Amino acid sequence: MKNAGACFLTGIMLILPPAVSASVAMPVLKWQHGGCTSWCETGWYSSPAVADVDGDGQPEVIGSGYAIHVLNGTDGSLEWRVKSGHDRSEGEGVNNVGRTWPGIVIADIDGDGQQDIAAAHGGGWVSVYNGQGYFKPGWPKRPIDGELRGLSVSDLDADGSMEVIVNGALGSKTNTWVYEHNGVLRTGWPQLGNDSGSAWGVFNDNTAVGDLDGDGYGEVIVPSDVHFICAYEENGIQIPTNAVYSGKNWGGVGVWEDLNTELRGWGRCNGVRSESYRANFAKGPAVIADMDENGINEVIAIGNMYECTAGYQSKYETPFIFNADRSRFKTANSDWERAPVDTGSPLVEDYNIIESNQPNPVTADLDGDGEKEILFPSYDGRLHAYWLDKREHGNWPYEVDAHASEGFYRFASEPTVADLDNDGRAEVIFASWVEKGSNSTGKLHIVDYQGNRLREIDLPPAKGSSSWNGALAAPTLANIDADADLEVILNTAHSGLVAYDLPGTENASIIWSTGRGSYRRDGYVATAPAGTSCGVGPVELDPASFGEASVYQSESSLTTSGNIVVKTGLSITFEASTEIDLQPGFKVEKDALFRARIRMVKCF
Repeated sequence: MKNAGACFLTGIMLILPPAVSASVAMPVLKWQHGGCTSWCETGWYSSPAVADVDGDGQPEVIGSGYAIHVLNGTDGSLEWRVKSGHDRSEGEGVNNVGRTWPGIVIADIDGDGQQDIAAAHGGGWVSVYNGQGYFKPGWPKRPIDGELRGLSVSDLDADGSMEVIVNGALGSKTNTWVYEHNGVLRTGWPQLGNDSGSAWGVFNDNTAVGDLDGDGYGEVIVPSDVHFICAYEENGIQIPTNAVYSGKNWGGVGVWEDLNTELRGWGRCNGVRSESYRANFAKGPAVIADMDENGINEVIAIGNMYECTAGYQSKYETPFIFNADRSRFKTANSDWERAPVDTGSPLVEDYNIIESNQPNPVTADLDGDGEKEILFPSYDGRLHAYWLDKREHGNWPYEVDAHASEGFYRFASEPTVADLDNDGRAEVIFASWVEKGSNSTGKLHIVDYQGNRLREIDLPPAKGSSSWNGALAAPTLANIDADADLEVILNTAHSGLVAYDLPGTENASIIWSTGRGSYRRDGYVATAPAGTSCGVGPVELDPASFGEASVYQSESSLTTSGNIVVKTGLSITFEASTEIDLQPGFKVEKDALFRARIRMVKCF
């Protein structure tokens, strides 16, 4: 009887839900209705930003549904607002040109040492503002009449100023425009401008921009509404592929489920799976990241797999990993020549029922093993996390939708990732939204690295007459007040900008902080080579523009001297260096940031 009792007790323990981590506290609502008046503009997929844009030493929250709102971080009060496509000189009497789909960009775009704001909207307008909300010289621009859904910035040519890249949701292979910092269209753009590949409209914030091949210059990766992905050098020239693709450029190689069909170059679309399943990238963004931390970057993109017979029925969404030459990623330990299959069929794809899921990929080392995982929300109502062995570990995927019990659909946003409790394992923070007409609201979710729920809290209800709420956009993690803890900021659908305190996160380490990974919105995850911290603190090496720093710089190198400390709260960047020498005494404090674009690192 004692043995039987022991077995019975063990059986009960196996089905108990995982314990909630006491070290990750429940989020606390800090403020809501940011940017609202008697009503709130609808918030879409635009992730908010946090920066001290006016130089007063206090962080502002910058977000947009239609107008661009700049809020006091401490209490959410409005500091100033501009209608989309306009600046503050025009006052409040003008109309918005359209909604804001891509995240708000914050960067020193023209290299003058000051933070700029960039935003892109419906109606085809892209604007660059100074920190006070006035257009910078040469802006705004209107490359198309339709909606711009992609916006990112990067110093493509390593000249010390950034380029502005936008993508159009339109019926054309010409879908990408690149502007210099002063609004002049860059030579070689727009693309695709010839028949060297296949492209169509970009219906999400899809583009990844970064140094894919290690040449010191940026590449532009553009998935679009076809089963092809275009990849360009900074001058608009298409990047060639591996010899197995017979001399084609990236944009000339279709993405099929079956690699043999892909290598042949075409499928029969006859209902046979190996001849008929291929990917569409209309809303499948790319990321550039070094997945296995070997110093070589890969491209990660999420494809909507569909059957190319009549009807083009969606089957599932899955991550692909490509090498710089477009061949599929394969190492001794990881074989991605065949991507994961049958990951989950769509619950619903009708935005009249629930606003569409956007499968934005995030790459982050969840478990601290030195390799990155791929996370993405899917139209199957789950948040997925794939390890390089092509499996979902622990309790992944995380079930967000529970329409069988709740009676309505629920989708997840792009997640953010941080080690909130500083235990060496990451937490995943994301939002959700619900079906129209449900009279319910989305949630703020915190999940551990194994996919176990830690905390979950309802977002505020809709303000006004809307019958649903939630947050479609990725949250943003930042410190927006005087305490040491992080906050999470959300651009909700119908309750404005909302902020939550995250108690006990003063020692948190942020891994993926906002939509598309950074305020450049470029989907680029640069990895510092081993040893770059020189044993004195974390150093992030990442493309950016040169800001203020007590360091010596020349055209091709950067050398530190003396006891240089990057203080908490500062973000110091260096661009276009081919060598960086970090001398003893160089230190980066917690929650500070040092970035450099480099070819070589020496630690003495």
